[in-house]
Amino acid sequence: MDYPPKIFQEDERNHLVEVIKSFPLATIISVKDGKPLLTHLPLILKGDVLVGHLDLYNPQVPLLQDGQPITVLFSGPQCYISPSIYTTTQLPTWNYVKVHLEGQVHAVTDPKKVQQSLIAMTQFLEGDAQQYELAPNNPQMAKYLPYVHGFEITITSWEGKFKLSQNRNLTDFNLAKEQLIKLNQESIRRFLDRIL
Repeated sequence: MDYPPKIFQEDERNHLVEVIKSFPLATIISVKDGKPLLTHLPLILKGDVLVGHLDLYNPQVPLLQDGQPITVLFSGPQCYISPSIYTTTQLPTWNYVKVHLEGQVHAVTDPKKVQQSLIAMTQFLEGDAQQYELAPNNPQMAKYLPYVHGFEITITSWEGKFKLSQNRNLTDFNLAKEQLIKLNQESIRRFLDRIL
C-alpha cells in the first residue's frame, strides 16, 4: 500500500525543484549512535547537488564528510483546512508541501570553493532585486572563512509529498488552494504580532 496515497505523492521533478528554490531553508538530518542530529540552513540546488555551509563548530560537521549518508527535508506552505470552506461535506484536514531527499555528502575543503559557495548563496538569496553583493575581498568574510565547513550533497533519492486536497472536486480543490494562500499570509502576521 502506498503511503501517503499516490494522489499526494509528487513525482514531477520540476515541482520538487520549485519547492527547493522557493523555500531554500532545509533541515539536514544525520544519525550518530542512533541519535538524530538536525541542522536548519539554506541550501542551493545545482543539478542533482545541494551546496551549503555551516559553522565549523556545529556538532553535525563530523557527519558531513565524504560518503556520509544524509536526509534533507524542505518544507513549503502548510495549513489547517476547515470543512467550512468546501462546497461538499468533508472532514477537517491539514494540507502541506514537503520534499524529502536522500544523498551522500562530500566535504568541500578548498577555501576558494567555500568562498565561492558563500558568494553564490548570497546572490541566490538576494534574488533578482539584489540589494547586497558579497565581494570576494570582503574582510569580514576573510575572518569568517576558517570557521566555515563547506559541503555538497549528491542527491540519490527524490520524494515529494504534496497534500493539497487533490482528492476533492475541482471547486473544493481551488477553495483549499485559496485557503492555503490566505491562511499562510494571515498566520505569519498573527505570529509576528504575538512575539514581537
